[in-house]
Amino acid sequence: MQNFTTENTPNAPRIEFPCRYPVKVMGEAHEHFHIEVLAVFRQHASDVKDEHVTARPSAKGNFVALTIEIEATGVEQLENLFADLKKLAAVKLVL
Repeated sequence: MQNFTTENTPNAPRIEFPCRYPVKVMGEAHEHFHIEVLAVFRQHASDVKDEHVTARPSAKGNFVALTIEIEATGVEQLENLFADLKKLAAVKLVL
């Protein structure tokens, strides 16, 4: 098992891997956003299924927040996933 804390949050609870881990991705709402984001997730966590994804559009429909739960295996996986998501032009924020 691997634990995860960051130097910016020394009092944060430790994450024990592997674990179910939700990732929120916010970006511009367009027809391919969901597909592009899921493609990146599946490169890093191949077990992502449609039932692991929830979408919430903004009030005006210009943006969408996707929450995708993965089976996180470690810090490196999460760091690589976040880096690749941030490369997508339509992505504005990854949490």
